[in-house]
Amino acid sequence: EVQLVESGGGLVQAGGSLRLSCAASGFTSDDYAIGWFRQAPGKEREGVSCISSSDGSTYSADSVKGRFTISSDNAKKTVYLQMNSLKPEDTALYFCAAEIQPWRSCGRTLREYDFWGQGTQVTVSS
Repeated sequence: EVQLVESGGGLVQAGGSLRLSCAASGFTSDDYAIGWFRQAPGKEREGVSCISSSDGSTYSADSVKGRFTISSDNAKKTVYLQMNSLKPEDTALYFCAAEIQPWRSCGRTLREYDFWGQGTQVTVSS
């Protein structure tokens, strides 16, 4: 059974940084992608960033480019999201998700993902 556990969320002032972690377990394939999504109160869940396990290619949404960096430690099956220059509008519940045998490097949309974590709250104060 695939399990994803997020950690690293918290309260930070605008301009500050946080690093989120997503620890994955239970994979039966080495070909997978991990994505980070977020959902603010009253808003739809949106894609933030993703990374491929096979070639390390990444994708980031325009709203976080230049501020957020996704990386992975495949040996530990852990993916990180380094978030710098945080803004109040980054406040959300952040989820990681796993896509097994992705049809492209890593999925951009919710429906491409097979497993989800429970989320970690990020709150950015102004």
